[in-house]
Amino acid sequence: MSWLLALPAALFLFVFFVLPLLDNGMRSLVGGDGQLTLTRYSALLTDSFYLRVTAETILLSAGVTAICIVIGYPVAYVLVRKSGRWAGLIIFLLIAPLLTSIIMRTFGWQVLFARRGLVNNLLLDQLGLIEAPLRLTNSPGIAIAALVHVLVPYMVLSIATVLQSVDRRLEESAKILGAGRLRAFREITLPLSLDGIGTGAILVFMIANGSFVTLVLLGGGLQTLPLLIYQQFNTTRDFGMASAMSTLLLVVALSCLFLQLRLVRRRGA
Repeated sequence: MSWLLALPAALFLFVFFVLPLLDNGMRSLVGGDGQLTLTRYSALLTDSFYLRVTAETILLSAGVTAICIVIGYPVAYVLVRKSGRWAGLIIFLLIAPLLTSIIMRTFGWQVLFARRGLVNNLLLDQLGLIEAPLRLTNSPGIAIAALVHVLVPYMVLSIATVLQSVDRRLEESAKILGAGRLRAFREITLPLSLDGIGTGAILVFMIANGSFVTLVLLGGGLQTLPLLIYQQFNTTRDFGMASAMSTLLLVVALSCLFLQLRLVRRRGA
């Protein structure tokens, strides 16, 4: 009878997760005449425009994930090994961006980098380094930086959790046996923390893959599947195509998730 304890959670997931997915899948397969059709999926998988958008979505998510790993691992290492009594402050600074609305965070980037924002005012009026305001917003670089700003805490906390479980005596033993600090890190600490990197990469990739608000406000010409889904719902009102795109986005996310898990496991994590 212990399975009864899981029944409320299973029922909740079925009603609010499984059923909407099934309904979304059916919408994508039903044509205007009420008959089942694969026309929408054929267009998504053969049309060069949709293929380019899908590729751009994957590349954006992968790029944000890679940047978060490069930035997040040193921060996680310092947090676990070097922070001491400052650990609480570092953790607070990490999670502070997550305590505010994503819309407010995005508008904060606009305030900083607008034509008459703080950065341009500093460079133009205070320092006199430029003669005219720079166009910093509505660029892919700012959008990627904003995504990294939001998602890097997930990477740091995922890696830090695993680093805390790594026995430091293993590193000390490697150094006693003649390994330098860099070699001990490369052959002991890094392999043992791959599980944290994999977990953080999955979290960051999945969230970046479905990112919408940040790209709408700061996108700078980036075309991704979430933006196209929004346009299909609000502009063309083609709910069937929007459902097909969302299903494709889900498949892309799950496929990349599978590849990441296989890669991490091959590396020994």
